[in-house]
Amino acid sequence: MKLSVVALDYDGTIARGDTLDLSVRDAIAAARTRGIVVLLVTGRILDELRRVAGDLHFVDGVIAENGGVVHFPDSDHTSMLAPPIPEHFVAELRRRAVPFHAGQTLVDADAREAPRLLDVIRALELPLVLIFNGGRVMTMPQGVSKATGLHTTLDTLRLSARNMVAIGDAENDHELLRLAEVGVAVAWGSAALRSAADIELAGVGPPAVADYVRALAETGRMPVPPRARRRLRLGYTEDGREFSLAVRGRNVLVAGDAKSGKSWVAGLLCEQLILHGYCVCIIDPEGDYRSLEALPGVTVLGGEDPVPTPRELLKALRYPDRSVVIDLSHLPQDAKIDYIRAVLPALNVMRRRTGLPHRILVDEAHYFLHDAGADRLLDLELNGYTVVTYCASRLPPQLLAATDVVIVTCESNPTEIDALFKRCSQCEQVDRSRWSSLQHLRSGQAVALPITEEAGGDLRVFTIGQRLTPHVRHREKYVDVPVTEQRAFVFGHNGRPAGRARTLREFVAELERPGVGAALDGYIGRGDFSRWIGDVFGDHALAGELRTLEEQHLAGTRRETGLEMAAAIRERYDLADDEPLALPA
Repeated sequence: MKLSVVALDYDGTIARGDTLDLSVRDAIAAARTRGIVVLLVTGRILDELRRVAGDLHFVDGVIAENGGVVHFPDSDHTSMLAPPIPEHFVAELRRRAVPFHAGQTLVDADAREAPRLLDVIRALELPLVLIFNGGRVMTMPQGVSKATGLHTTLDTLRLSARNMVAIGDAENDHELLRLAEVGVAVAWGSAALRSAADIELAGVGPPAVADYVRALAETGRMPVPPRARRRLRLGYTEDGREFSLAVRGRNVLVAGDAKSGKSWVAGLLCEQLILHGYCVCIIDPEGDYRSLEALPGVTVLGGEDPVPTPRELLKALRYPDRSVVIDLSHLPQDAKIDYIRAVLPALNVMRRRTGLPHRILVDEAHYFLHDAGADRLLDLELNGYTVVTYCASRLPPQLLAATDVVIVTCESNPTEIDALFKRCSQCEQVDRSRWSSLQHLRSGQAVALPITEEAGGDLRVFTIGQRLTPHVRHREKYVDVPVTEQRAFVFGHNGRPAGRARTLREFVAELERPGVGAALDGYIGRGDFSRWIGDVFGDHALAGELRTLEEQHLAGTRRETGLEMAAAIRERYDLADDEPLALPA
């Protein structure tokens, strides 16, 4: 991913004995020249910082007083981000002759004064806390840290912590490093911070930080730590262990038969990325990802409204905490192809410039990325693509070669299995005959192929986990568009056909028909309803819900099973007739 922000602690990290190291100043200038925003995040009181560091224009912003104050040197704008220290607290410290220095939102003192500070806090019953920083201790309002101040600053600048590296040395830097995508602790600092950091920076002082910042600026890319704090949980392996993917900006391929659960898995990945604070752009040809709008910061564009132009889309993605689902389900197929070929290059330009979106998902990728020149629609140097397809063999060879994570839900086509095997051919320790198991995965199962680091060089079978948001199929496609006569559900009476349901609306109407209750017992007992939903509509999650109701009915714990099944379908699909929205005059 693109590196957009470097956040630096001051004392002990880039300064020794109050003095900013000149090599660090030069490295900061080099980073800013390349368009990287550099922020100083310190426990220092702002006036003290000016005294020891001089003119603060060498950085883009200063978060002082351990997150309580933010200052932008270019505009000379300063804001308090935390409540001021109570005056009676300061007065009591003076009365007790406690040595201290007061800022706007904190009191700084020698760490040996901590017991006396705590006595005053307890005596006055104040919502203040002590935060240690080497040999110093800061008294601050509760809930304030370097991370809270930095988060507000990033929001102000429309920057994402997912494009940020933070570097620190002491106890008060834990939250700073945790907020950043990559947290770096210097080797000469706190042992506890080093153990919690993503990367330990070797060296003996600020010049090592200068070298590191300069190297980051030259690449313009986020470093990849040996371990990843943020993980995407996909489910559980056969021995009951959690199976998850590290967030590393890799290209991901989700492949498998039609209606085998590919979009469910892809939606599960998107859901967790969004909750981790990543900006995701989902190109959704069939409207299968609309329910993600229930998550914070997610907007669905298109659908029954006109699809956004590339310019409108770039405006929608200006904020790093926003994600967009582009619903193309109302466009003809040719128009979908034209639209995707116009919007992908625009997204690539935006990612080069701003680092957003962090991930781009293309569903039904075999329709849009299969012909000559399709590889030019993707900026594979930046990676961060998720492609979903039932025909991986049609994807550009360059994309397959650049893919490091492959998840297969179920694959019955030997030609496709062979294409996936060739992509993973370097994993020779896996017996070739085992690849036929891809044809026999049960509903709700998937396999991580050996090329995936987390698979451990094997075909790693796992049960797919639950999602926070439902996988709501698009109503125009699944509610009112009929299936073929051969796939209709046939209701009978006394051994003779009594009705046929070719849409979900007709099916639910039959389940809710007055007096039909007892006539449904045979279907429920055989599992006909859950089987039809799974086989015909490919909605295995809903089929599982209906299967549970069928089992409970057989056990005698359900009486109105037909009505409960109808309610379950209504909960997942929009069966209400469209009504015009009354707008205010």
